[in-house]
Amino acid sequence: MKVSQEQAELLAASALSFIAQDTDRMGRFLAMTGVGPMEIRERVSDPVFMGGVLDFLLNYEPDLIEFIEFAGVEPDFPKMARRALPGGDVLE
Repeated sequence: MKVSQEQAELLAASALSFIAQDTDRMGRFLAMTGVGPMEIRERVSDPVFMGGVLDFLLNYEPDLIEFIEFAGVEPDFPKMARRALPGGDVLE
């Protein structure tokens, strides 16, 4: 199954919502990305930033598993979606 960039961006938006629901997780996200809370709204339309949102989840399995349940998606869908966004072609 090929994931479109639009589908990937929608999943990343859902992932951002998921991240924002937990203050510890959001704190880790802000620290790892260097993005301030006020910048997030400006960056959600940036496919590169949204790829980074998915990278954040893909790099920490406990959050990834919880997100998969939250979003109700197949386990491999976040990785497939990441490939549809800029920089995703470097994934193995």
